[in-house]
Amino acid sequence: MKNSKKFIAEFIGTLVLVVMGCGTAMLVGCAADAGCGYILTALAFGLVIVGMAYCIGNISGCHINPAVSLGVLIRGGMTFEEFAGYIISQCLGAFVGSGLLALIFKLGGVTDMTGGLGSNGLSGVGGSVLAGLIVEIVLTFIFVMTILGVTSKKANHGSFGGIVIGFTLTLVHILGIGLTGTSVNPARSIGPALVALISGNVQPISSIWVFIIGPLVGAAIAACVYNFLEKE
Repeated sequence: MKNSKKFIAEFIGTLVLVVMGCGTAMLVGCAADAGCGYILTALAFGLVIVGMAYCIGNISGCHINPAVSLGVLIRGGMTFEEFAGYIISQCLGAFVGSGLLALIFKLGGVTDMTGGLGSNGLSGVGGSVLAGLIVEIVLTFIFVMTILGVTSKKANHGSFGGIVIGFTLTLVHILGIGLTGTSVNPARSIGPALVALISGNVQPISSIWVFIIGPLVGAAIAACVYNFLEKE
């Protein structure tokens, strides 16, 4: 029963992340030369984390991201069974959130500025798979390292942890949006890509593996590095 509540919390949190983050990207666009939309999208993703951290953080830890859950698993903070449940809940939340966006935008007659429900892509790096992987590995490494530091038992951030994590996500989006759209979260990428595919847009799914492998590798490296640095 305890774990089921955690899974529900992760489902809700990831759904909200996709609705607010990807929804903002869809509405305002996120081209690098359109500074306002670019910054609004980065802030939307970061502020969702702040809100959800104080909403479901005490229930599930507010991972709402398979990469974060992998980092916690490697750090010994959860069992493999919990990890599997988190991943499933997060991906389902992202999928349902993307479906809600597709429904809202279709009923409202609003044009999807991104063309793919806020999905990620490689156009900003010239279609280079290697460049995309490097971007996602580096950005996820920074994000997960921050989370592990803030949530460490040795940390003393009081009630400001959620704010620090949220602003770090905003930071990595400021660099990453123009390159890959910034995933650092496989669930956030899988949900929009699947719904776009159902809608007939096959482009997002063609490079989806980059936004699964990159964040997971970045998170694994972050967890291993943090374990090394923290070990006395």
